[in-house]
Amino acid sequence: MKILIVSDTHRNNRNFLRVVERTGPLDMVVHCGDVEGSELLISGAAGCPVEMVQGNNDFFSELPREREFTIGRYKVWLTHGHNYYIAMSNEMIKEEARARHVDIVMCGHTHRPVVEIDGDITLVNPGSISYPRQENRKPSYVIMDIDREGEAHYTINYLG
Repeated sequence: MKILIVSDTHRNNRNFLRVVERTGPLDMVVHCGDVEGSELLISGAAGCPVEMVQGNNDFFSELPREREFTIGRYKVWLTHGHNYYIAMSNEMIKEEARARHVDIVMCGHTHRPVVEIDGDITLVNPGSISYPRQENRKPSYVIMDIDREGEAHYTINYLG
């Protein structure tokens, strides 16, 4: 199973479309918020099921603020992250993930990619595919692969 995880497209969807074309076919796309009205474009281009939440810049969005769903044997919590002070630290969001009894928390907001495995919690932040803020300033996304044994593997990828 191949899952594309993106965030913070901020209505600049050119790179998202490039990545979908480059990485497809996909089994699922997860968008961690700040789509700014591009819900239909993203869902249509994905060609597979899409999970999406609103971010702090999705002012009039009807998207949910948070979602819980499963990918394979993993329980996933999807949130943009800004309500959990993710720009300051990952600790509060991981604490909340443990309280929700999830295996994986997917978030965005910081525009910096990270995959952090902390005991029973995996935090995945794909960074921003449109407006990166990490040192190399390359647009980023994460591919999550579920292997034949049901194990999840994560790869941070960069455009450029």
